[in-house]
Amino acid sequence: MKMSRESSSPFRRALLVGVLYGAIGCLWVIGSDQLAAALFKNPELYSPVQTYMGWGFVLVSSLLLFYVVYQLLLEQRESESLNEEQANAIRELGQFQESVIDNATVWINVFAADGKALIWNKAAEHISGYARQDVIGHSRIWRQLFPDRTFHDQLIKKAADTLNMGEQVSEVEAPIVTRNGEKRLMSWSGRRLYDAHGKVAGIIVIALDVTDRRNAEADARGRERQLKTLMGNIPGMAYRCLFDESWTMKFVSEGCREITGYEPDELIENNVVSFLDLIEPDDNDKNTRTVENAIAEAEPFAIEYAITRRDGKRIWVWEKGRGVDVDGELMLEGIIFDITERKALEQELSRMATHDALTGLLNRRELEARLESEVRRARRYRRPVALLWIDVDHFKSVNDRFGHAKGDDVLRRISDLLQSSVRAVDIAARYGGEEFVVVLPERDLEEASETAERLRSLVAEQDIEVAEGESINLSVSIGVAVYPLHGDNWQTLCSVADKAMYAAKSAGRNQVCLPQSAGDSW
Repeated sequence: MKMSRESSSPFRRALLVGVLYGAIGCLWVIGSDQLAAALFKNPELYSPVQTYMGWGFVLVSSLLLFYVVYQLLLEQRESESLNEEQANAIRELGQFQESVIDNATVWINVFAADGKALIWNKAAEHISGYARQDVIGHSRIWRQLFPDRTFHDQLIKKAADTLNMGEQVSEVEAPIVTRNGEKRLMSWSGRRLYDAHGKVAGIIVIALDVTDRRNAEADARGRERQLKTLMGNIPGMAYRCLFDESWTMKFVSEGCREITGYEPDELIENNVVSFLDLIEPDDNDKNTRTVENAIAEAEPFAIEYAITRRDGKRIWVWEKGRGVDVDGELMLEGIIFDITERKALEQELSRMATHDALTGLLNRRELEARLESEVRRARRYRRPVALLWIDVDHFKSVNDRFGHAKGDDVLRRISDLLQSSVRAVDIAARYGGEEFVVVLPERDLEEASETAERLRSLVAEQDIEVAEGESINLSVSIGVAVYPLHGDNWQTLCSVADKAMYAAKSAGRNQVCLPQSAGDSW
């Protein structure tokens, strides 16, 4: 079989050595026979056996030498091949190191047991500001990175513990001072590095620059503290809740104590009570509709409603918020204020706008609005509505004799009597001065006359105290008008009833008077 030049080279070299050795042996055998014959002048002293033995020795030793040399050459060839493979592997490993370690986005460096830097990748250069050529082979970099001597000594001790006892460093945060004097906070991890013989060769260190992250966390904590301080000092309750049936709270501020009487953790996740439990059912239905409409329009909402606090007190609140998306889930965020005082003031202002300040009865403007509404309703349902016009007899004498303050007391006493002596659906009002009006829905002329007479009698029977130990008796004159008997609108009814009242006064006072003639009927 024909062999390649490369594969036959050890064989040829070994064969050449064997042939050369055999040739030399042959010359030695031939030379030895001729030398013996020349010296002893008697060739017969050496038998052919000796010659054959010499030739045999040369042949065997040549073959043995060929085999030994051939084996040695094969081993050399294999050793050279192995060394070449190792060299290639080392080159590949170096390229891998350069590609991965040098281009890694994290700080990677290796330093020997004496502190000299062996590897210093590009990230370490970028973060520290120190170039590789200024660091490799030196240990002064650690003094430059950690100028504080106490801190530097602590790190040296930590490195010694890692080298001597195998103590690993994991995510230990320590600051460095860069070449331009900037402080950067690094998270360090390190462990021992072994050589090919298993001996400790140094320490490999990986570091992450966490400066920006920690600054962001500090800023976030600062904003959280500010927000907590703000939330704790606003006069209301900030919240975040689910838009579900219970208004499940996910966050409430400290202001919930003042608003609801409950602690924040008692409201969150409905731990003790849900916010729904504090709201009247009718108000909750109205609130739900308002919030739904606002979410549909992507607009904020504002609602007013009453809640019952933990102590049982009922207060009014004003809530403003809007729907937000939190991690793909719809939630509501807003703030709730206690508006009980404002609501009471509004109600009082509203009452003052519609009620007489002295007597608490409806005032003239509200009376006219209510009377107009009752007439329209009576016209729609074809039912009567009656009107009583009441005037206190000789009231001027009360003011002249006892003063206006006592006169006001008398008017309040009469207004209380009128209010308490009519039905809940009836309307009592002070028209002005000492004149009062009572509207009687669904009362015809006969029923209205009976009510008027009853009221006249009640006033006449009252002893009204105006001074200590002194009381007076008063009387009233009352005129009656009924829709549609005496008029088809509220203005006509007022005019007819007023004229009937003056007719009662003219007839001697303290009596009820009906209109002299009826108006149109149904």
